[in-house]
Amino acid sequence: MSSQAREGACAFAWRNYLLVHSGISENDDRRSALHRYISNLRDTGEDDFDLLQIAAVAYLKKLDELHDEQCARLAVDQILAERLEERSSQPGR
Repeated sequence: MSSQAREGACAFAWRNYLLVHSGISENDDRRSALHRYISNLRDTGEDDFDLLQIAAVAYLKKLDELHDEQCARLAVDQILAERLEERSSQPGR
């Protein structure tokens, strides 16, 4: 499911992004930046669809806020680290 999870997360985030930002082209550079980021996450072994969706949406939001791919990556990596820590501290996980 890893490739499907990655593609699904990117498609979900990009569709929603286009709904909010109607003036953005389908082939905007942000779309390829999103795919690079999510592919990088997948290469690190992360293939949880829910987490990839969160990462994809957060990445596009941070990319808009920070206007820099590297800063957006670092910001979302921090968000994901916090989310993973929350999950691991929940009973039964």
